[in-house]
Amino acid sequence: MQKAIIQLETLTCPSCGQKIENAVKSLNGVDKQSVKVLFNSSKVKLDFDLKILSIEKIEKAISALGYEVKKSQVKEI
Repeated sequence: MQKAIIQLETLTCPSCGQKIENAVKSLNGVDKQSVKVLFNSSKVKLDFDLKILSIEKIEKAISALGYEVKKSQVKEI
């Protein structure tokens, strides 16, 4: 498993965070219980299986909702 922290442009409302959380949780390879959107710091934290899913696909899922990804950090856990 990999741990990711994705820094977004500023989130403007809690419902935006909920939309992002639901989209990320729907991706195959994501540990659904690990997904947390930190509204105040505009970050998404999650664990995912790199054999099934890439960080780029996660970023694209977020971008498809209309939110901009600033940068992503990935660490093996």
